[in-house]
Amino acid sequence: MLQVNKPSSEINRGYSEAENSPAQTLTSYVEIIRRQFPTIVAIVSACVILALLYLFTAAPQFTSTASMVIDTRKVQLFQQQSVLGDIAVDSATVETQVEILKSENISLAVIRDMHLIDDPEFTGPGGGLLGAAIGFVSGVISDKRAQSEFEQVRKALERFEKNRTVKRLGATYVMEIGFTSRDPGKAAQIANAIADAYIVDQLEAKYQATRRASVWLQDRIKELRTQASTAQKAVVDFKTANNIVDTGGRLINEQQLAEVNSQLVMGHAATAEAKARLDRMNDILKQEIPDANVADALKNDTIVKLRAQYVDMSSKESIWAMKYGSDHLAAVNLRRQMAEIKKNITDELKRIQQSYKSDYDIAMTREESIKSSLANAVSESQLTNQAQIQLRELESNAQSYQAMYDNFLQRYMESVQQQSFPITEARVISAATAPLVKSYPKTLIILAASLFGGLALSFGAAMARELTDKVFRTTGQVEEVLGTNCISILPALGNSVSAQGIREKVLGGKLARKNNPQPDLLRYVVDNPLSRFSEAIRSLKVAVDLNSIVRENRVLAVTSTLPNEGKSTLSTNLAQLIAHGGARVILVDADLRNPSLSRALMPDAQRGLVDVVGHKAQLEDVVSVDAETGLEILPAGLTSKLLHTNEVLASKSMRDLVAVLRSKYDYVVVDMPPMAPVVDVRVTSSFVDSFIFVVEWGKTNIDVVKHNLRGAPEIQDKLLGVVLNKADTKALARYESYHGRYYYQKYYARYGYVE
Repeated sequence: MLQVNKPSSEINRGYSEAENSPAQTLTSYVEIIRRQFPTIVAIVSACVILALLYLFTAAPQFTSTASMVIDTRKVQLFQQQSVLGDIAVDSATVETQVEILKSENISLAVIRDMHLIDDPEFTGPGGGLLGAAIGFVSGVISDKRAQSEFEQVRKALERFEKNRTVKRLGATYVMEIGFTSRDPGKAAQIANAIADAYIVDQLEAKYQATRRASVWLQDRIKELRTQASTAQKAVVDFKTANNIVDTGGRLINEQQLAEVNSQLVMGHAATAEAKARLDRMNDILKQEIPDANVADALKNDTIVKLRAQYVDMSSKESIWAMKYGSDHLAAVNLRRQMAEIKKNITDELKRIQQSYKSDYDIAMTREESIKSSLANAVSESQLTNQAQIQLRELESNAQSYQAMYDNFLQRYMESVQQQSFPITEARVISAATAPLVKSYPKTLIILAASLFGGLALSFGAAMARELTDKVFRTTGQVEEVLGTNCISILPALGNSVSAQGIREKVLGGKLARKNNPQPDLLRYVVDNPLSRFSEAIRSLKVAVDLNSIVRENRVLAVTSTLPNEGKSTLSTNLAQLIAHGGARVILVDADLRNPSLSRALMPDAQRGLVDVVGHKAQLEDVVSVDAETGLEILPAGLTSKLLHTNEVLASKSMRDLVAVLRSKYDYVVVDMPPMAPVVDVRVTSSFVDSFIFVVEWGKTNIDVVKHNLRGAPEIQDKLLGVVLNKADTKALARYESYHGRYYYQKYYARYGYVE
């Protein structure tokens, strides 16, 4: 299918438009990896090699771990509640203990107890090749002064804290203490020493706090003892001053008042009882003879006997009076005896009456006396009650001071006891043991990290190379950025292709070789007709012929952006290829500023294009013919004295010369100067049919090419296409696999030619 150039306006697009292409898909990233595969492999390999080197030179490290728990269940051994008070163990408390474990006090205690400043692992250079190198460098740049003990301790402390790990296990009260050392036994010893140092530090802290509390309590107890004694003395002095005496816990006036009141009650009862007996006796006296119940109630043996005699005589008198009459002497005697007994009974009752009356008078007197005593006691009690208000206040103060004294004395005894039996809430639940497997360096982790790091670094480097790669490497780049066809990609020649002169032929079962150490680049298509370079030149010839269907395409100008991009090599080989095919071709060296082609092909030529244009020579006199290909060559001539070469190329004589060449030859191949240094190319657009633009693969900057083409629209209109020259075929296969060497070699391998 015929390829037609895109409109030149597409070349003038801003470079930012090319950058704002649609987002790269997964395929584009795969393509980037394929293009930058050597870089990726090199970086990943370097990272892995560095990791292996580190693994072989790094000193192995062993980590031993001990577990400690903060026990919330306090062991109350030989002590009551703590003098300083028990604080509940919560999450913040455990975190605080973790920080205490990390403190310098614990670390310095372990360093001091285990004499780690004498251990080269803590004060000497680091282990392994890296540590030895650092130690050597530091020894060279530092002074020879011996380190002081303080410097050694600080250095040992720095390495100690670097190798120590303390962490809390989840939300538990368990703390994990780890230590890393080159010696597994030493790692276990130091981990256990950290736990022991922490427990000792806690015990020492509690002991010191308890001791300070004991000293303070002792001073406070002395003060309270004095205050309590003063308060008690004030109570005693007040009682003495106010005549307040207590017995059995009661005031004596209160006790006296109670006793007098009790006596008054008893006296009143005794008076009532005496009066009742007296009244009863008065009633009895009114009777002639008391009856038997009264006599028995009086419990008087005399009255009982007299009454019994009286009753007996009365009975006899009645009998005798009835028998002998009332005037009988026996009856009269009985009545006289009865009157005498009655008188005796009455006298005895009167005597008892006087006794009862005397008892009643005594009871009355005693009651009055008790009432008087009670009145005095009440009066004294009222005075004492007023003094008791102040007494109670004094006693309350005395009791308060005494209670405080007793409490502080008890706490002091407890603090003394705690000094003898200190305890701590922390205890080791799992002691550290010597590890059997090294903890560092971890071979698999380091290798995996180096691999992944290398991949990330290499991919970043690949992306950076892609973003900073502002050169042409693919046909797609040419078509997208310049808006024109990439006609062909020419492989790089030179030393890399010097072996192309070697051809292998099987002659009689033996291998024959023909060596050509350095090929002639200007005749490469002739010397190596089956090479890939020659095949690329043929594709250029096909593009020229196909474009001839649309317009006349006989005068071909080959140019480039910068010098040394291979335009002269391309123009020479293109002309030789066309001429070797039987066409009439002339190669014109129009690079009047630097006629390198003329110097290479016709170094002795004194006349050329300049002379023909200046009508100083005839065309037939200056043209040379290649005997093998039939290619005719028109050199540039002597151009060192020309100042305005563009005027020569833009002259009417030059156009007339090209018209003559167009009529005599099938193809006119013109080797033009580069566009960036000079403007000669732009003045030739009037007589050139098509321009072939040479760009050095992987070297010429895209912006430079775009700038030159945007500044030459007349060349854009006649641009046949772009040829990427000096391509690295191996690298090109990563950018465009269909341009790789594999397909070409596989196709021509059957002919015995291998490029």
